[in-house]
Amino acid sequence: MVGLPLSDVKVLDLSRVRAGPTCVKQLADWGADVIKVEAPTNIKDPLGGARDDYDFQNLHRNKRSMTLNLKSDKGVEIFHKLVSSSDVVVENYRPDVKYRLKADYETLSRINSKIILVSISGFGQDGPYGSRAGFDQIAQGMGGLMSITGMPGQGPMRVGIPVADLCTGMFAAQGVMLALIERSKSGKGQWVKTSLLESQIQMLDFQAARYLKDGEVPQAMGNDHPKTIPTGVFKTNNGHINIAISGQAMYEKFCRVIGNEKLIKDERFVDSESRSDNRIEMNSEINSIIGRNTSEYWIKLLNDAGCPAGPIYSMDQVFLDPQVKHLNMAVEVDHPRLGKFNVVNQAIKMSRTDSKIRSATPEQGEHTDNILESLGYKKESIEAFHLDGII
Repeated sequence: MVGLPLSDVKVLDLSRVRAGPTCVKQLADWGADVIKVEAPTNIKDPLGGARDDYDFQNLHRNKRSMTLNLKSDKGVEIFHKLVSSSDVVVENYRPDVKYRLKADYETLSRINSKIILVSISGFGQDGPYGSRAGFDQIAQGMGGLMSITGMPGQGPMRVGIPVADLCTGMFAAQGVMLALIERSKSGKGQWVKTSLLESQIQMLDFQAARYLKDGEVPQAMGNDHPKTIPTGVFKTNNGHINIAISGQAMYEKFCRVIGNEKLIKDERFVDSESRSDNRIEMNSEINSIIGRNTSEYWIKLLNDAGCPAGPIYSMDQVFLDPQVKHLNMAVEVDHPRLGKFNVVNQAIKMSRTDSKIRSATPEQGEHTDNILESLGYKKESIEAFHLDGII
């Protein structure tokens, strides 16, 4: 779409499930012309998902859809013709599959030297685990996240969203942007690679750095911050809230605000290290005070004093919050068959060229004939492709 940052970028989306579609959703929302290449209806796709459900509809908006049998010679020929006029191809097959389908970088770059191939895998394109299928929870476990999630002593715990998939998709989209910028200088495309395992490890951030620099192995701390205490969940008389107190000056202010200055000079809590060592006692002291009033009371009192505090929402409460509404994080799409409903909006906002939900998720193969006509195929040939199961 003219005016959007990626309006001159054409993307072929071969990806399925979540990590790949998350990458492509980023590109589509910012204006890229995305063609979602799907298997024809006569070919079973166990990973295709239920098309009308909330997940599929959220992931695949702003795309066009065509069906194409990439296991046929004619299907590969059509795909390569699409590649010749495209900028980006995104795939998340097992590493060896792309070679069988002739969708590997060496093949595609011979067709179009400017093409950017994005390959998303579970564990990388090669190495001891290169041939393994990738799944989010496996990456959460191998990437260390589950070992630091959950309550102390209760065993590993997965995060409540597919964080490895989602972050991999975001990193892949960032890789596309980097490759496009580099291509504007060199005139050449390149192969962009990322994996669930690599993404999950990068997302460990300071927890990984603790081990890499100091040899310290982080443990699960539940709702407590690993180092900054008091930071965690506290029970009010009508629910729970988060409180995040960082630094000595803020801690002393916090103690005054909640009406217990004795905590400032208490030897158990006199500095950050002491509070961390005595976190159970620290939290108990705070809970005994916080439990005397409502969540709303404490959130206002603490924030007004410059001490960060916030509610712990259920999903319906998230989207009823006035700040969330102000940020327009739920945006409406109008599906010709399913009607109007909301999907999750982009977190990035820009002053001149914001993202835009231009269309709902397409029906399977909705744009096949139109795309083939734009490639120069005649109606008679397109009809034959349908009959032969090519599209």
